[in-house]
Amino acid sequence: MQETSLAGFSRRHDNFLQVIQSYWQLTKPRIILLLLITTAGGMGIAAEGQVNPLLLLVTLISGACAAGAANTINCLYDRDIDYIMERTRHRPLPSGRVQPRDALLFAIALALLSFLLLTVFANLLSACLAMSGIVVYVLVYTHWLKRHSTQNIVIGGAAGAIPPLVGWAAVTGELSWVAWVLFAIIFLWTPPHFWALAVMIREDYARVGVPMLPVVEGTEPTARQIFYYTLALIPVTLLLVYPLQVMGAIYAAIALLLGGIFVKKAWQLMQTPSDLQMARSVFKYSILYLMLLCAGMALDSLPFSHQVINLVATNWQTWLQAVTAIAPAEIR
Repeated sequence: MQETSLAGFSRRHDNFLQVIQSYWQLTKPRIILLLLITTAGGMGIAAEGQVNPLLLLVTLISGACAAGAANTINCLYDRDIDYIMERTRHRPLPSGRVQPRDALLFAIALALLSFLLLTVFANLLSACLAMSGIVVYVLVYTHWLKRHSTQNIVIGGAAGAIPPLVGWAAVTGELSWVAWVLFAIIFLWTPPHFWALAVMIREDYARVGVPMLPVVEGTEPTARQIFYYTLALIPVTLLLVYPLQVMGAIYAAIALLLGGIFVKKAWQLMQTPSDLQMARSVFKYSILYLMLLCAGMALDSLPFSHQVINLVATNWQTWLQAVTAIAPAEIR
């Protein structure tokens, strides 16, 4: 008879595909996707829209390995509370499908692969930054803050803000003010994103004693904090336009539009802080916001975009005069 875990799920794999699936789940691939989007955004700006395809591929693979290593160690460390929480008890470690020793070896292998790839194909700075992301996520967030402070997401969010630094460093070999603004964007985006999720699953966090802000302070103060951080995020995104001047009108329009919607949703949540559907809406939109903002960075960085903007800027006065000249006399 097949051995089963206390959660009612199989503790054994029936085939190799299931083994791969379990280790894939340990890396939390949906989180990794967002991190890779921010990495690509940093690379796109650094390379002015002309990223070396091989460097892009290697950096994204390396970033995925580093993030996968950090997430695997997070799963390893939190397997006790993951078993209690409904949404996480079916993960490979609490369900018993993967043993702790095997998960640790898997994480070490991913981290080493990430470091080697970035060192060989990019540079040592990007490799060290990727490793620092693992350290911050594992030691600062998972070990130190997550179970001890309501500010766990705020400070621990620095780990999720490191990928654009990795992307920038992979292209340039250094860090500039632009790179740190990218860091600040992700840093400020993280609290609204995760606190909206925490509002949704507040009871789960309370059950395992994790002091997320909604658990300790309540949903109303959390909704206010979400709104304040969202407000602070918008002007920081525009620093890339002025004074840094690495982004142009296309990005500025996208950033303002997306930011306006984000602020509106955060405001609506602040009016009804106990509305779980509104919290879900803020959470889902925060993901879309970051993806589209990075897409806006990539679009604005393309040489073609620069040509279109320059053409419009050069000829707008001529076009305006032409339109005025053909307008009916009675309108003029």
